[in-house]
Amino acid sequence: MQATDHDASTATDRAAGLVNAAVYGLGRRIATIGIDEAGAWSARPGHVVWIGLLDPDESVLKRLQHEFSLHDLAIEDAGKAHQRPKIEQYGDGLFIVARTAQMAEGRIAFGETHLFVGKGYVVTVRHGASKSYTSVRERCEANPAQLAHGEDFVLYAVLDFIVDNFMDVIAALHDQVEDIEDLVLKRELGPADIERLHWLRRDLLKLRGAVLPLVDVCRWLENTPHLTIDEPMRHLFRDVTDHVRRVQEEIESSREVLAFSFEASLMLGQSQQTEITRKLSSWAAILAVPTAIAGIYGMNFETMPELKWAYGYPMVVASIVTICSVLFWRFKRNRWL
Repeated sequence: MQATDHDASTATDRAAGLVNAAVYGLGRRIATIGIDEAGAWSARPGHVVWIGLLDPDESVLKRLQHEFSLHDLAIEDAGKAHQRPKIEQYGDGLFIVARTAQMAEGRIAFGETHLFVGKGYVVTVRHGASKSYTSVRERCEANPAQLAHGEDFVLYAVLDFIVDNFMDVIAALHDQVEDIEDLVLKRELGPADIERLHWLRRDLLKLRGAVLPLVDVCRWLENTPHLTIDEPMRHLFRDVTDHVRRVQEEIESSREVLAFSFEASLMLGQSQQTEITRKLSSWAAILAVPTAIAGIYGMNFETMPELKWAYGYPMVVASIVTICSVLFWRFKRNRWL
């Protein structure tokens, strides 16, 4: 009967946003638990509870607050998306907000992960676009020696996974940036291409805003003496910082390429306009010759001696052809035509 009640409670929790909840001892999974058991397990020495939530109900967060004595402000923030990336300390516990990203139909979809970290527990709360942390959990469970470090290693693994996803997004965007760069060399960018370039630069700017705060988070975790993070684990957060720096460099590089592509497109457009203007000016100069001569002989003056000359007409035509031919040759020589 107790097992049935436990299964029913677990099913209710999953419907309310619970993805996974397990307790680990000495780096090995001991049991899958319910939310109401989490506090008791986390209080046991050498044990750590890892709970994963996806868009949870307020009731679930309140129960977690009761189990782990979480701060009211942190619970309030965790229930809402669109928080800015940050790290805050409430007593012996940490509340971390990290932005997440993944590709969706050629664009970046952004989400958030809120983490509660304290002695004996880690809670991840996902909102919006974010890959499941099931693979992170499986990778940690496959490495009991590292997982034995408890919440420190779990926190590192989640942050590292988030940054690795940034690298995947950057790789996908890099292909699109290269397509734009190659397109510039082939033809002038059209309105659709300019719109695509604009959205790429905008997505990169948003991605930069999601990535950069993680540098401060990792530095804080690495250097703050007030946390109970094991000394051997601190260098792992330095490794995450290095990965974030690499993502930042890739973002800046892609933004520079897009800026150059846009400038190159403008320069090519101006060059084409200049070439067209030269051609039009050349033909206008050539056509001005017969127009001017025809205008002179169309003024209906009676005292124009050459009008009654037998060779007057052929001479005028020959003069027009000669002058126009010379002008055409000169413009062609100067590459205006």
